[in-house]
Amino acid sequence: MTDPATDPERLGAIDVGSNSIRLLVADWDPNTGLTIIDEEKAQPRLAAGLSRTGTLDPDAMEEAFEALRLMVGVAERRGVTRLAAVATSAIRDASNGPAFAERVRRELGLGLQIISADHEARLSWRSVRHHFRLEETRAVVADIGGGSVELVCAVDGLVELTASLPLGAVRLTEQGGDHADPRKAVNAMRKEARRVLKRAIPWGDWRQTLVIGSGGSFTNLARMAAARRGQPTDPIHGTTVSTGEVEALLEWLSTMSRDGRAAVPGLNPMRADIILAGLAVTAELLSRLDAREVTASAYGLREGLLLEMVSGDQADDAPSDPLAPLREFVDRCRGDRGHVEHVRLLALALHERLGHLLGCTPEERWLLEAAALLHDVGQLVSYRKHHRHSYQLIMHAERLGLGARERHLVALISRYHRKRGPSRRDPEYAELEPADRKIVRRLAGLLRVADGLDRGHTAAVDRLTVTIIEDQCVIRAYPRIPGADLSLEIWGANRKRDVLERALGMEIVLADGVPTGP
Repeated sequence: MTDPATDPERLGAIDVGSNSIRLLVADWDPNTGLTIIDEEKAQPRLAAGLSRTGTLDPDAMEEAFEALRLMVGVAERRGVTRLAAVATSAIRDASNGPAFAERVRRELGLGLQIISADHEARLSWRSVRHHFRLEETRAVVADIGGGSVELVCAVDGLVELTASLPLGAVRLTEQGGDHADPRKAVNAMRKEARRVLKRAIPWGDWRQTLVIGSGGSFTNLARMAAARRGQPTDPIHGTTVSTGEVEALLEWLSTMSRDGRAAVPGLNPMRADIILAGLAVTAELLSRLDAREVTASAYGLREGLLLEMVSGDQADDAPSDPLAPLREFVDRCRGDRGHVEHVRLLALALHERLGHLLGCTPEERWLLEAAALLHDVGQLVSYRKHHRHSYQLIMHAERLGLGARERHLVALISRYHRKRGPSRRDPEYAELEPADRKIVRRLAGLLRVADGLDRGHTAAVDRLTVTIIEDQCVIRAYPRIPGADLSLEIWGANRKRDVLERALGMEIVLADGVPTGP
């Protein structure tokens, strides 16, 4: 029977935004992190008319109140033990915002906290920080809401400055709404975005940095871009869209009516009227940053609020372990953690000794590490063809901390850890760029040998040595227990050495740690 003290805690977070209201229900376990249980969304568009009147529209308030009543009920039925709710730009800026929050507290028993722009930015940042590896890089995180845009600029995972700008998609749409021609509206919105952005931050310090976009404008941008490429539009987290694609999409959408935009693949029809504003701000932001692309985050303020609930104000900017969500996923798939952790170490040892001969880049160490941890998750479905099941599970898992390209590469490397190696007959592999096909080939080669060296799932191999003699690569395995028999491990690696041999262009000889030959 499960010890109640170790049971996950069920939490709920509600984000009352300027365009939409969202509920996220998740289980929190200190060992495995957050597991999403349920979601709800309503779109009362509280920011409608706010820039003109300074108040929340009565009809929008009533719709928002009913949405919150429903979400409180969902949370109760789901057994949520702690429910937090925050309100952002629209309620923060409206003169009747505090009265609305008080009504919610009085009639629904829900403490709706009106948070500052800085707090809003840091919640979005916390979520992004949880899902992206931001050490040793400079990053600008942009969250485009309905009423405002929150910017967070960070160095090596530490926040350096934040800014809140009145460029939300609903607000900007209303400001440019005098133009019947969408192209003229876009020009007006871009001009306003340029004016506001110009003095927002010292742009010269942040040029050509990593740009991550959070919020509906960015996820819809990524889905439209993926649809135009003929790629899956879900999951979209980590999808990268080039600046050229942003400009092309914005120009294309501005030639359409609202109904025409509503039919565009990848675009939520409910955003057809405000997507031009979101893309106008995105385009101007990328221009200011001289950025080549933007990466979409599928996670935002709600998850940041959940993370704040479980850790308080601690470690907002502390570097996270990028392997943690991968290990969490392995555990959810009931994987053999001992085996995959040992394969990870063996694969990294081979990479360290052979990476320079294979032409590996620094990025590839991380891809190999991720694939080593995830290569057996498909056994959750069945052992037979589990390499294929691993590919599918990795491609559709919700939270792995992998960008779209990284996810695809890791899934393919895992796919080829057994049976035959990479083949152009497989469409998922054939569609890769030539450089990425080479990455999959060499990393799959390393993973296959490492996996073979733990054929018995006993971590019998303690260390490896590699010696290159003319056209031969000799890999020696040394036992963890002196004198132990490694014949099973040597046999397992020999069966899988073919892909690595082709990548190296030389014969591989596997032997135990007692030298018997050259």
